[in-house]
Amino acid sequence: MQGLSERQYAARVGLSRGAIQKAKAAGRLVLHEDGSIDAEASDARRAAMTDPSKSRRTTASKLKPVPDAAVSAVGDTLREQGLAAPPVGSGTTFLQAKTANEVLKAQERRIRLQKLKGELVDRARAVAVVFRLAREERDAWVNWPARAAALMAAELGVEAATMQKALEKHVRAHLDELAEVRPEFR
Repeated sequence: MQGLSERQYAARVGLSRGAIQKAKAAGRLVLHEDGSIDAEASDARRAAMTDPSKSRRTTASKLKPVPDAAVSAVGDTLREQGLAAPPVGSGTTFLQAKTANEVLKAQERRIRLQKLKGELVDRARAVAVVFRLAREERDAWVNWPARAAALMAAELGVEAATMQKALEKHVRAHLDELAEVRPEFR
């Protein structure tokens, strides 16, 4: 016999003989001509074909390093949802990354649904509408002294031109104060 028997290979990898028989039937094991199992080649094939989330054990040496930015993003997403995030510099587990991915997918679906329902608006469009409304309001205030000065001057018994100059001065001062306000759109 060139390789290992099903029982020997099962003991080597920590699985039941039934699991090894299923893997053999599914073609996840490499067999020698005599039907015995080539352990090293089978280990490599099983590792390549097995989803890490379905694996009961994973050795750290087989895992690829994850960029710090990705770990940070996973931590941020988990913290936003009130879940435990990995400590800084300790890396992240596959389960934490998978949880963060599922949370992000759920958030995307919720945003898409809110957009379809009309609960969300396009940011650029909203900013443009606010800008247009503010400009219209400013223009209305700039034109108001010319319209109101004659009426107010008649009521108070003063000259209309003097009243208009006084109103324009105060309206311009007020608009200058408002021009300093810079709203933040988040």
